[in-house]
Amino acid sequence: MLKDFSVQALFMGLLTAFVGSASSFAVVLHGLQAVGATDVQAASGLMALSISMGVCAIVLSAVTRLPVSIAWSTPGAALLASTGTIEGGFNAAVGAFLICAALIIVAGLFKPLGRAVAAIPAPLANAMLAGVLIGLCFAPVKAIGFNPLFGLPIVVAWIVVGAFKRLWAVPAALAAFVLVLAFGVDIADGALVSLERSLVPTAEIVRPVFNLAGLISIALPLFIVTMASQNIPGIAVLKVNHYDPKPGPLFAVTGFFSLLSAPFGGHAVNLAAITAAMCAGQDAHADPKRRYWASLIAGVGYIILGLLAGAVTAFVALAPSILIEAVAGLALVGAFSSSAMSAFQAPDSREAAAITFLVTASGVSFGGISGAFWGLIAGGLMLALSRLVKIWKDRAQSR
Repeated sequence: MLKDFSVQALFMGLLTAFVGSASSFAVVLHGLQAVGATDVQAASGLMALSISMGVCAIVLSAVTRLPVSIAWSTPGAALLASTGTIEGGFNAAVGAFLICAALIIVAGLFKPLGRAVAAIPAPLANAMLAGVLIGLCFAPVKAIGFNPLFGLPIVVAWIVVGAFKRLWAVPAALAAFVLVLAFGVDIADGALVSLERSLVPTAEIVRPVFNLAGLISIALPLFIVTMASQNIPGIAVLKVNHYDPKPGPLFAVTGFFSLLSAPFGGHAVNLAAITAAMCAGQDAHADPKRRYWASLIAGVGYIILGLLAGAVTAFVALAPSILIEAVAGLALVGAFSSSAMSAFQAPDSREAAAITFLVTASGVSFGGISGAFWGLIAGGLMLALSRLVKIWKDRAQSR
């Protein structure tokens, strides 16, 4: 195993860990806080997710000798941000995280469930994701409206750096956020002392509460989004790079690590999609059989970054929340554009996708159940109706 190590894989693994964390930690942090987590609970969730991601990546890559990249569910975090606090607060959200983790495990071990998730029409799944993401994508504009001197540097950094290297656009926006916080925001007396205390990693166990609102508003949509937007594309990326993993065991293992992180506030761990291409591609090593070391190194990087989650959360809390939301929104622009394009590409399902998108994006909940669930139901009914009408017309013409 050590003979497969290379400096190239070391560099790519460290880069993957940095990009994977820096490009989306703001989304995860905001999502956890949106469903009721305190700063301490959000930091605990970030730490649990990062450590679970790291250990999971190390275990899977070492056992399979494949560059299996692991990530937290960024679309799932965006879903949490759009859902908001439900009945039972963060305790109910944690209960939903546990249910979601159990569903991912079952999907990996029980093939019919995995096939059922894969059978959800792609336009509807993408429309739901686009509806979930659009709210956060407005945040950069709102940040500029809140204070142009604070918001503009973040957006400009993202635009300028992204024009040259898209991979570094979000880290550049994050760096601009740090500079704005350091030189533009008035920091209250004693805040830095609190920041120093947060350098010591703190894990907080949250007692889960199981209720219908958590199941329908968070657990089921989180499961669908994580499987459709992360796990299934993650397998596709590996296959594009000429690897042939067995999806079921990989899904089950990520579900197991999600189960471990949930009591500490982590929402979901899954196969990576974007960073998977970094570890599985030629940049990790010319020899495909040695690229798994990039995923191993990335796993170590995630563990180290996870231990700093408390300090990161405390630092971010020093700034107005709209600024970190702006960074999160910029991180999701690419995901929003690709999901929206995929949702409305096929003419036959365009109206159903539009209904799914609009209901989800409205953010309106009915009966305590979030719009993401109702959007998928409404779009599914519309798609089923349109297909029945088409069948009826075809039969009428054939007579």
